[in-house]
Formats: sequence, structure tokens, C-alpha cells
Amino acid sequence: MERTPARKNDPPAPVSDTAGGLHQYLSFQLKGELFAIGILHIKEIIEYGRLTPVPMMPEFICGVINLRGAVVPVIDLSCRFGRGKSEIGRRTCIVILELEWLEEVQVIGVIVDAVNEVLEIDAREIAPPPSFGANIQTHFIEGMGRLEHGFIIILQIDRILSAADVALMERMAETVAD
Repeated sequence: MERTPARKNDPPAPVSDTAGGLHQYLSFQLKGELFAIGILHIKEIIEYGRLTPVPMMPEFICGVINLRGAVVPVIDLSCRFGRGKSEIGRRTCIVILELEWLEEVQVIGVIVDAVNEVLEIDAREIAPPPSFGANIQTHFIEGMGRLEHGFIIILQIDRILSAADVALMERMAETVAD
């Protein structure tokens, strides 16, 4: 079978193994629980530090960092999930993500307790998000990955922040950069 070359405007191919339907995820911990983000959203992982707080921001927006001259907003993912502020430890780091909002790429950092590893999970081992009822938000969960010893929550990272949150962080980054 002949493969057609990718064109310039084609979306990127998913990171998968065509025989097994494997998808790659970066796994990390928040308050002792395992989470994962699709590897295609990960730009880099950096050591926690040099965070500049910005006044009058929601509690989950910790501030900004200077990433090679660019102002990057940083959120506390644990706080965003309503689990309280992250406790900074020696394994705490900032995962730099690239999210697409309205055809623009937004770079943000998220604080996590510890990064574990890159996992390959077969698509057949990913269950849909659980249904808890109308009062619990699960729209940001892509699925539940079955692991040997339980589940890992696979996040749909571009749904963790609302459009208003992203607009606020863009204005914050522009203000700090000026």
C-alpha cells in the first residue's frame, strides 16, 4: 500500500503504533494520584523555580516565568482541580504545554508534584470518562487508562481552562512583558 505524503496544512498524525493502537502519554502525580497528558501537548519539563506572582489573579494562577525570553503563565493544576495548593517539594516541576485556542498556540506551564514517565497505552485499554451525575465536571477527562495496578486519569488538557481563563492569562503575560 502506497502512503501519501503529508501536506503542509494536514493535522499532525497521532503518536501511535498502527498495529496496536498505542498512544503516548506523560504520566505525573498530583496529591498522590496518577494523571496523564497526551505527549503531543508537552513542550518541555523544567525545574520548579523563579516564579513571579501577579496580583489579583485567581488562586490557581501562580504567576509567570521567563522561558528563554517569553512570558509564560503558570497554573497550579492541583488548585485548579479544587484540591488545594501544591506543596513544593524536591520533585515538583513545571510541565510546559502547548495548547491550541482559536487557531493560536498558547504556551502555559502547569505545576505538578512529580513527573513519572512516558507511558504507551493501547487505545483498547482506555475507558470513557466515568459518569458521576450532573454536579461533577468530567468534561476535561479524555478517558481512564487501564494500568497493571489500577487506572490513570487521562486529561483533555485543552478543556481544563475556560476561554475566560486563557484570555486572562494572555492579558497577564502581555502586561508583564510590557
